[in-house]
Amino acid sequence: MSDATGTAADSATEVVWDLEPLVDGGGADGVRAILEDAQTKAEAIEQEFSGTIADRSPEEIAGLVAQLADLSEAVGRAGNYAMLAFSADTEDPANGALVADIQERASRLESALLFFELEWAAVTDEQAEAVLAHPGTEQARHHLRSIRRYRDHLLTEAEEKLLAETGPTGSSAWARLHGETLSRIRVPVPGEEGADDEPLTVILNRLSSGDREHRKAVAEAVTESLKPELKTRAFIFNTLLQDKAIGDRLRKYPTWLASRNLSNEASDESVQALVTAVKDRYEIGRRWYRLKAKLLGLETLSDYDRVAVVTTDDARISWTDGRDLVLDSYRAFSPDLGAAAEHFFTNDYIDAAPRQGKRGGAFCAYTVPSRHPYVLMSYTGSRRDVLTLAHELGHGVHASLARPRGPFEQHTPLTVAETASVFGETLVFDRLLEQSTDPEDRLSLLAENIEGAIATVFRQVAMNDFEARIHTARREEGELSVERFNELWRASQVDFFGDSVELSEGYDIWWSYIPHFINTPGYVYAYAFGQLLALSIYKRYRDTGAGFVPDYLELLAAGGSRSPEQLGEIVGVDLADPGFWHAGLDLVEELGKQAEEAAYAARPELAK
Repeated sequence: MSDATGTAADSATEVVWDLEPLVDGGGADGVRAILEDAQTKAEAIEQEFSGTIADRSPEEIAGLVAQLADLSEAVGRAGNYAMLAFSADTEDPANGALVADIQERASRLESALLFFELEWAAVTDEQAEAVLAHPGTEQARHHLRSIRRYRDHLLTEAEEKLLAETGPTGSSAWARLHGETLSRIRVPVPGEEGADDEPLTVILNRLSSGDREHRKAVAEAVTESLKPELKTRAFIFNTLLQDKAIGDRLRKYPTWLASRNLSNEASDESVQALVTAVKDRYEIGRRWYRLKAKLLGLETLSDYDRVAVVTTDDARISWTDGRDLVLDSYRAFSPDLGAAAEHFFTNDYIDAAPRQGKRGGAFCAYTVPSRHPYVLMSYTGSRRDVLTLAHELGHGVHASLARPRGPFEQHTPLTVAETASVFGETLVFDRLLEQSTDPEDRLSLLAENIEGAIATVFRQVAMNDFEARIHTARREEGELSVERFNELWRASQVDFFGDSVELSEGYDIWWSYIPHFINTPGYVYAYAFGQLLALSIYKRYRDTGAGFVPDYLELLAAGGSRSPEQLGEIVGVDLADPGFWHAGLDLVEELGKQAEEAAYAARPELAK
């Protein structure tokens, strides 16, 4: 059981989730049974409806959409069980085998149902509007409209089926190979002879050390550990870059990023406006890095100094206290939001226990509307862990409140997905800052806050710039050498850091371990989009007070039933305003100024 009553007050070692509700207690066998049943139903649907959508009545299509929703629920439950079990223990071969089995079965099921999206996209506007007006499509209207946005980019049914069937041996297989090469990397810990080598994802945390020599040694050890299979990862990267280029050409996408923008329900022009606005304000990040160098007693930061702590703060917060702080902050904003968050703790929907084999990082899995969301993290008692808990519970309450929207509209586009998480984290951050009176303590909090904003907004756009460079170069120049990847990576990073950070030669190959470039090309700008949107919404809350709460809850409950622009309108945010991005960046700049004030208050000598 999760610690809901203080039985594990000082740690999260007993806080583990129960995944069995996802499959009604059936475990891995239950997963396979669900998918076998879904495959049978999918094939029956294909046999009955394939080739007839244009001739069906609105009532018949509404009934079919309901059947597809049920299938989506079933497959989602099975897939989430497999993914979450693997995340909880990546070293168990049975978990990896179950994920692979799921992927293969899901591709066959997708192939059987492909006809619907293709035929629905092809019906006339008049037919489509008649279906959308039917009460049976109320929970799928936005989803159905979104499908029709892809009309110009769909292939024939035979071609789409072929791609679906070969997916597990195509790009997803290369992505899996890339992940496996990274998972094999073990890095020796500098200065700890006899200690076990650490996984790459773990040792990177040591770059926050207050000991500069240790940071430098860790960075050098990481670089050396990345070298052995670097050419293999570059080959995988080249293959996936070309695979995407071919797909974009066949589907008639004008740019490498156009398909991601369509998925995010964002125009190419609005995304370019975001990227341009952020790049124009790179100086915000540089200004903090110059001050950070002073705080660390350095003339200029090196790449391995970027995430170093600037104080000796070692405040620890027990699991119970961290949980209570998050819940109290949520309840103070809205009792309804607090109740939704509390449900995670009282019903075993959180896995917070640190342990060997557990996936690094943190996430919230929405699962499906008929089941509750789940949160994974490793709670070790730092204030950062408390803020991570607040962040992931923001995702969790968003997922919970949007469950009535059904499987097709519970999820938002990526560009809006961080709204509730950043909002929730900021609620808790403000509470921590309010409780802090010591200058060094406030500096620690504010430094971490501005660095998080810089990483989420500016660094992600710099990585988007790297992606733009490599996708363009691969299409214009052909296969890229390791040296060409290195060159383009350094160029994008120098554009961001300017003279505020010196880049070591070893840093040139650090592009090779970032999974987003492989798994979800074009994904990273959504972080900047979401952060700036969430900060703007939080500012609206500060400006309007309690009257804002009902609008915010309406926004969360809407899920993905409206476009990002329409969701923004609920809380008074105009995403179509060209000045919107700069207004959000003004907020980040203000965060930086607050951090500067805290730095000079804690270290008056720096102002001289």
